[in-house]
Amino acid sequence: MRGEAERKENINSLPLTDRLPKRERNNWFFALSCNRAGSKSGKKKLTIAVIPKGTSHEFWKSIHAGAIKAAKELSSAGNDAEVIWKGPLREDDREQQIQVVEGFASQGVDGIVLAPLDDRALARPVEEAKSAGVPTVIIDSALQSNSIVSFVATDNRKGGTLGADRLGELLGGKGKVILLRYAEGSASTQEREDGFLQEIKQKYPNIELISTDQYAGATRDTAKRASENLLNRFGDDVQGIFCPNESTTAGMLLALQDIGKAGKVMFVGFDSSQSFIDAIRAKQLHGIVV
Repeated sequence: MRGEAERKENINSLPLTDRLPKRERNNWFFALSCNRAGSKSGKKKLTIAVIPKGTSHEFWKSIHAGAIKAAKELSSAGNDAEVIWKGPLREDDREQQIQVVEGFASQGVDGIVLAPLDDRALARPVEEAKSAGVPTVIIDSALQSNSIVSFVATDNRKGGTLGADRLGELLGGKGKVILLRYAEGSASTQEREDGFLQEIKQKYPNIELISTDQYAGATRDTAKRASENLLNRFGDDVQGIFCPNESTTAGMLLALQDIGKAGKVMFVGFDSSQSFIDAIRAKQLHGIVV
């Protein structure tokens, strides 16, 4: 997990390429290999299924690259490992992600690395995988289950706090602000949203939260529609906006650009993409938490 100083340095700068440090990437495979070591003798290639929430966002593409890199590093160290990458296209397709987990468990992979898109719906298939002898490491978002080997994630609540501080700084501690939420059941973004709201309420009493209960949905397109609705309602009043992930940030950015308000409303997002970098350079996006 990155230190606080590094997070602050990167909030309004170009994002880092690797989302998880080498130590944390290797922790996925180390935890799974240790869990399997007692049941099988001799060295064998470890087959690890990595299941993201979705496969279209830049964040998950970077996680995929990190998983492959970790497998290569372990193989170079004499611990042969293979990554199988598979997940739903959309981050709201619970049934598809459940089916993927169940499929890998029935295939008898050595372990599963899972970013659950719902903190409750994925508990049962993970517990069934454990019963079948397939251990699971959870990444990114927490799962409400005791049947996991380990949980690896960034400090999402702290990320929301950093977003609040950046927006509070941009607004000079006063103004009207919108929080566009991501999706119900997503533990990671819930933590970011909670951290943002708590920091604003405790540290910035002169900032008024004019909308905090609207959800964007899983894609950039649904986020854009939700953003348009918010801007139609609050566009004349809003002075600051926070979005808790890549798709909400992308959708809001497009909506602001469409009505000519990009750069006029202080805007802090989360995650990284080339379009966010371009928007920061154009002063249309005023900070991202990575």
